Amino acid sequence: MAATPLPIQGLHFGPRRFLAAREEQLAKLSFEHFRARRLAPVIGAEIEGIDLRDPNPAALEELERAFYAYRVLFFRGQDLTTEQHLRFAAHFGELEDHPFLPGKDGYAPVIQFAKDADTVGVENNWHSDVSWREIPSLGSVLRAVTVPDVGGDTLFADMVMAYEGLPDELKERIEGRTATHDFLQAFGYGLSDEDREKARAQYPPASHPIVRTHPVTGEKILYVNRIFTARVDEMDPAESNELIARLCREAEVPEYQVRFAWQPNSVAFWDNRAVHHYAASDYWPKQRVMERVTIIGERPF
Repeated sequence: MAATPLPIQGLHFGPRRFLAAREEQLAKLSFEHFRARRLAPVIGAEIEGIDLRDPNPAALEELERAFYAYRVLFFRGQDLTTEQHLRFAAHFGELEDHPFLPGKDGYAPVIQFAKDADTVGVENNWHSDVSWREIPSLGSVLRAVTVPDVGGDTLFADMVMAYEGLPDELKERIEGRTATHDFLQAFGYGLSDEDREKARAQYPPASHPIVRTHPVTGEKILYVNRIFTARVDEMDPAESNELIARLCREAEVPEYQVRFAWQPNSVAFWDNRAVHHYAASDYWPKQRVMERVTIIGERPF
């Protein structure tokens, strides 16, 4: 008879059995125009046999199906020009200009993250990009330009599974509730008082459902993150802080995650509505240069 772990407060032991159905579903998928090699049981696949510089329409249509199934897709050996990077991302929707991160010279939608000994990586917290917008992003296409020999991986967490794994009483507690997301949580600190007020007028705090619905798959998604979620609406501040912290811990569960080790010309394309990501900042003082193009999504519901 298998030993039963001692019931330690707040800890989970053993398998999360509900993940088996998701793993079985992904294991059955097949594609005509490329191969998908899963990198973790419930999230993420490396796509082989497709050239993102000039994919045919049928392959792009099938790739979209893979995107919604795996939530994050990875590609190797994609030597894209900036124009090709933009063209690939634009297939999935209108592209976003970021108001606080400068675009690449001549290419406003391309954000370059250039890190070295002097400009350190600070994206090492679980988050969903631009959740402070009234209309957050659909997803992002991130391309590796220069990477360290070791380190600098990016981790992704499946927030659909994170919601599924919540205790029933916690699901009931957050059902129908909203939370306010605010750019001041991160980008406000680097602005002057005058610029902060101008930005606040243009980008007021946005209230989104704590549990949003995926517009394509219909799945429920846990939609709070430590960087941009400021408070649970109509809740005592202390209780709000406790609840946000409790919910955000779900992204840290390894069973919900996939980790990607970058190589030059690798590409990641993730569904920003359904996953959180974390850029490991373990490579300092080495250089790491990445370029990101983000696709505008829809208002969360």
